Amino acid sequence: MSFFGKLFSGKKGEPAPTPSEAIQKLRDIENMLTKKQEFLEKKIEVEIDTARKNGTKNKRAAIQALKRKKRYEKQLQQIDGTLSTIEMQREALENANTNAEVLKTMKKASDALKVTHKDMNIDDVHDLMDDIAEQNDIANEISNAVSSAVGFGQDIDEDELEKELEELEQEELDKELLGVQPETDELPEVPSTDLPAKAKEKEKKKAAVAEEDDPDMKELMSWAN
Repeated sequence: MSFFGKLFSGKKGEPAPTPSEAIQKLRDIENMLTKKQEFLEKKIEVEIDTARKNGTKNKRAAIQALKRKKRYEKQLQQIDGTLSTIEMQREALENANTNAEVLKTMKKASDALKVTHKDMNIDDVHDLMDDIAEQNDIANEISNAVSSAVGFGQDIDEDELEKELEELEQEELDKELLGVQPETDELPEVPSTDLPAKAKEKEKKKAAVAEEDDPDMKELMSWAN
């Protein structure tokens, strides 16, 4: 019997482990071999230090240390190969377990669909959908009939409505225009300055008065006469 057969077979007559149990056992072995690797690596370092220290002092001790190092390295190499094999088997088992769970779930879903569709007949389903569509049409017709009151809107003159709308718009326009003008009862103020014609007349009168009061102007006027 192979190593893995002995590993997973258990005692004679015992049931085979489940995929989850087998995966866990493989992981336990991986952890054990990894620890063995770390132990051998430390032993190799110790033997190298021993060979280095005795290289010139005790050649025989140094050779023995290197021989032990070689044995440890060979064991380490074997463990590396075993770990690779276990990792591949564990990954294959995990994938198979996942696929089995997926198939199991799909089988349950398929059985549930069969139970659901057991009492269903495709012709009955089509008849039911036709009945639903027919009842929806009837409901729409009833809603349209109820929402449209009999005789409502038949005696309304569209021209009268247009005219009424124009009057309402004109009223709104008049209100806006009235709102623009200032609301005040005060009369406009009388301008404080004279109009142009009156201003000229006042200037002439002032000039005439000034001439009468000026003695030189009086003499000039008398000489001209």
